[in-house]
Amino acid sequence: MPKIVDHDRYRKELLRGCLDLFAERGYGSITMRQIAKGLGVSTGTLYHYFPSKESIFMQLVQELCEQDISNFFAQAPEAPTLEGRLQAIVDFVFKNTQYYSQQLVLWVDFFQQTHTDSDHDINFLRQVWERARATLADYLQISDPALVDLVMIFLDGLILQCIYGRVYDHVAPDTAWFHQQSQLMIQMIIHYEQNFPQLQT
Repeated sequence: MPKIVDHDRYRKELLRGCLDLFAERGYGSITMRQIAKGLGVSTGTLYHYFPSKESIFMQLVQELCEQDISNFFAQAPEAPTLEGRLQAIVDFVFKNTQYYSQQLVLWVDFFQQTHTDSDHDINFLRQVWERARATLADYLQISDPALVDLVMIFLDGLILQCIYGRVYDHVAPDTAWFHQQSQLMIQMIIHYEQNFPQLQT
């Protein structure tokens, strides 16, 4: 009796293995042949599931976004206040700093390699970002898009600073510094919400 293969599950398993491969070699440097070798599959098998390296990366980004949202809500505490919800997000990001640092570097690498070639690729990344943004807005219960953008930009900035620290100092993120900066952001958002409602759209 022939073995029944769950193709979608197998595709996702291949994608999970690709994250580390992209991170190790960089999007621009790695080839489909190297990806197949790193995954321990034939090049033909890889092409059966993914027509190109770009396809692998875009599916990986989409998968990671859905996975991140699922993982956050699986452990997010009940938080009746905006401050509590902001703190839950900051805590989640801090706990996964290395993972998000890896993602940020990959997104920048992908953009550098493809932004002059195809608007389709960049539009796809924008759509994924907008999906994350809408989910964040719903969770925070913030209706002002500019305020949600500010939170996302701030989190990206925190991750970038952690990358600098890891690259140049070879240390993990400074817990006290991360906490200090995140508390400043939280208090700024709360102050804005409470004192400038007329500016919100």
